[in-house]
Amino acid sequence: MPVPLSQPPKRRVAQQLERSAEGAALRLLSFNIQVGIKTSRYRQYVTKGWKHVLPHFSRQQNLQRIADVVAGYDFVALQEVDGGSLRSGFVNQVEYLAARAGFPYWYAQLNRDLGPLAQHGNGLLTRVKPHGLEDHKLPGLIPGRGAIVVRLPCQGAEILVVLLHLSLGGVSRQAQLAYVRELIRHEDHAVVMGDMNGLLARLLSRSPLRHSPLRSAAAPEPTWPAWSPALALDHVLVTPGIRVDDHAVLDCHLSDHRPVAVTLTPR
Repeated sequence: MPVPLSQPPKRRVAQQLERSAEGAALRLLSFNIQVGIKTSRYRQYVTKGWKHVLPHFSRQQNLQRIADVVAGYDFVALQEVDGGSLRSGFVNQVEYLAARAGFPYWYAQLNRDLGPLAQHGNGLLTRVKPHGLEDHKLPGLIPGRGAIVVRLPCQGAEILVVLLHLSLGGVSRQAQLAYVRELIRHEDHAVVMGDMNGLLARLLSRSPLRHSPLRSAAAPEPTWPAWSPALALDHVLVTPGIRVDDHAVLDCHLSDHRPVAVTLTPR
């Protein structure tokens, strides 16, 4: 359903740069920020697992570093954000990053509401005001996955962007990919981006997406784990109507995933 965008506090508006919809190529970034937690070893999933429940000062410091990374982009797709609960110090992390990095518009999607303990979801930051924004709940055996769909104006055209975080389970992921296929079915200019918890070959050739026009923006590069990337789990998929001018996995170790950056334009 259509939902409104939010704006950071007025005291920050003077410092923000709203990008012209008629500008050149769009710079997009997808980043699973693991609710602001930096992980450096596999064992820290256990030894520092308490940070997924309780607050810690290092999380805010890490969020500041994440803000510095995302500030260089026009549109940022965020996964694993906290909407303001105990573990984040009751800070809406999407709103915080928007204010810190100077984004005029942001939206936080709540997918798992655990009350004061956790507000788990996705988020977006954008310098280009979308023509429309929709909040979608994705199908799955266990509820709690969602997609944000926005239409971004670019060079006289509209680009449909689907921001998502897919399930770990194969059955649920297949159902979610079928849902995504329908979202982009009639779109000439579409981008699907996020943490897809799957390898590219399986996503494109052994899923419902094999019947879609989507292709990878570039050859897959490992994004997880951030400290020693071995698997490409984070992807940007585009329709043939999108021209990709640049693609990179950033050498950035602020989460357990590395961010993926693309520069693109409509053909």
